[in-house]
Amino acid sequence: MNPQTVLIVIACYFLLLFVISWLTSRKVTSDTFFTGDRQSPWFLVAFGMIGASLSGVTFISVPGEVGNTNFYYFQVVLGYTLGYFTIAKVLLPLYYRLNLISIYTYLEDRFGFYSYKTGAFFFILSRTLGSSLRVFLVASVLQLILFDSLGIPFWVSVLITVGLIWIYTHRGGIKTVVWTDTLQTFFMLASVVVCIIVVGDALEFSGISDYFSRVSEDSRSSIFNWDWKAGTNFFKQFISGAFITIVMTGLDQDMMQKNLTCRNIGDAQKNMFWFTIILVFVNLLFLGLGVMLYLFAETQGLALPEKSDELFPFLATQHFPAYAGIIFVLGITAAAYSSADSTLTALTTSFCIDFLEIERKYPKDRQVAVRKKVHLAFTFIMFLAILIFHWINDQSVINSVFIIAGYTYGPLLGLYAFGLFTKMKVQDNMVPFLAVAAPLITFFISSNSERWFWGYKFGFEALILNGLLMFLGLYLFRQKN
Repeated sequence: MNPQTVLIVIACYFLLLFVISWLTSRKVTSDTFFTGDRQSPWFLVAFGMIGASLSGVTFISVPGEVGNTNFYYFQVVLGYTLGYFTIAKVLLPLYYRLNLISIYTYLEDRFGFYSYKTGAFFFILSRTLGSSLRVFLVASVLQLILFDSLGIPFWVSVLITVGLIWIYTHRGGIKTVVWTDTLQTFFMLASVVVCIIVVGDALEFSGISDYFSRVSEDSRSSIFNWDWKAGTNFFKQFISGAFITIVMTGLDQDMMQKNLTCRNIGDAQKNMFWFTIILVFVNLLFLGLGVMLYLFAETQGLALPEKSDELFPFLATQHFPAYAGIIFVLGITAAAYSSADSTLTALTTSFCIDFLEIERKYPKDRQVAVRKKVHLAFTFIMFLAILIFHWINDQSVINSVFIIAGYTYGPLLGLYAFGLFTKMKVQDNMVPFLAVAAPLITFFISSNSERWFWGYKFGFEALILNGLLMFLGLYLFRQKN
């Protein structure tokens, strides 16, 4: 691909984002930044959340991972449906009833000051690591296919990446993100569809029925794994998928902030229902593309990249027609920014509301200035985190994201489960210590599970163990009347 052409396409894309940012950030207030004035159409939120949920990880890692673990990831996706149902019926009504801006203020009302701050801290830690890892993946691809040829080092390209996000989100906040995420989801899905058509033509697929039959006949399209010892066992994956969804969406300020911009609880639940249905089919689309990419490489006699994450970028940029390669670049750019922009907004919201208590401690005329400083600070933190991942990462990013989630979201899972399903109070000052102990014990157990439990290997279900240990700790340190 011609680097100059790619650069022009990306520049035009960002120009469009800046136009949307300008249109949505006029006459904004702090409330607009944090809540979007609670006027977002539910269908825009639902469509935009697809891009934010999938991100560059799904776009690049899921198709490549098919070569390692078949369609087993779809077992996790099936578990998502149970998780989203729980969010719609249990968590969203709670958040709307309490009229929350930050969902972690619930913990202060339920348990106290230290529980509240602990929950907010673990969200900030989880989202900073998880989103930085997602952006790192896409930034690495852009570096390979564009910035290297222009002689721009990785740290400069990452600085440009996060700087552009800051520019178009620092004024309008979540109101801007709802609209930009909608645009970015469209580009991401359009890119995948174009790539499927290109590969299908190269493989001489005759029609849609041929797509389905050729993919389903391939051994890599196997969905279910019933080996109880394997980390990809169906029950482990399904249950883990449900809990991953609850914590990474329902207990995550980033994803819930979008839902809370809807006009009412009915719209928010409608958004979650349609979002779930579409997300299942979109993930099948990505998995099917993965099989097609491997078939394409085999028929062309191509040597596969060492890392599965590199398969899709390698084929799209070096072996697809030039127009398809450019559309691929547009797709991964959209995938990266649809996740990162909302993350920066959510991190800013959480820190301003949960730690600075901006609405109580700062006068109206100072709130905007404080919020902008926080927004800029988190942009810089994300920049540093991406560079760290660049230095140390050596495995499929889709697995890295869920491994991190298993340890950082576990305390949140335990806190909310204890708050929602018991009426007990806890010794609030002990909560931070329990929140550190639970992940450490989880890591110790999962590291030795094969030796202790007859070959049993922990997968994503480490999250459940983590949450259970947190729940047990809260029970042991409950207030006794």
